Amino acid sequence: MSYDPSNIFAKILRGEIPAHKVYEDDVALVMMDIFPQSRGHVLVVPKTASRNLLDADPAALSAAIPLVQKVAKAVKQATRADGIRVAQFNEAPAGQTVFHLHFHIIPVYEGVEIVAHGGGKADDAELAALAKDIAAAL
Repeated sequence: MSYDPSNIFAKILRGEIPAHKVYEDDVALVMMDIFPQSRGHVLVVPKTASRNLLDADPAALSAAIPLVQKVAKAVKQATRADGIRVAQFNEAPAGQTVFHLHFHIIPVYEGVEIVAHGGGKADDAELAALAKDIAAAL
């Protein structure tokens, strides 16, 4: 399948849809997941158009991965999580729902179960506050 530039992340990258932005540079946009699996769930969305890891330009991946690591550290610090899960899905059977390459950074808290993705929209005020805290930790 080919890349569809009308996907929601492409629209967010173009500024057509708002997002709770944590950080942005020429490589990627970091934003809060509005349907978080855990408090502080963040997405790193590379700006290069690709459907997922399978069709991504290796140079774009090389640029994105250090940012994924940097954001994961900031999320852990800002949320005081006990651990961090980094996930990336490729095609619908593997769980991909938005067909633009992105990385999930999901804080894990001891004794707290991670909820199913899409289980419920987070409170916008809480997302804004978390975005600010994580940005400060960057």
